Amino acid sequence: MSVTAGLVMFIVIWFMTMFIVLPIRARSQAEDGSVVPGTPEGAPANFRLGRTVLIVTLWAVGIWAICAGVLLSGWISVEDLDWMNLLDERIPN
Repeated sequence: MSVTAGLVMFIVIWFMTMFIVLPIRARSQAEDGSVVPGTPEGAPANFRLGRTVLIVTLWAVGIWAICAGVLLSGWISVEDLDWMNLLDERIPN
């Protein structure tokens, strides 16, 4: 795996983790009972971006390490994922 592939994989995992973590323990202003005028009721009441980014980054590093380890060890390769045998047609022997 190249550095670029590893970086792209980390970014994809980071954003997937971010979208999973965002709604966890989120309270809207309507649920909190303190709707600020000019904001929608569904807006977060107390959103802590720094804490969320830290949690997401820690989880993403762990998930990325597992995925990178599996790919680098050879347990799973691109050939294993080629269920329709498309690589055989494109790669000359």
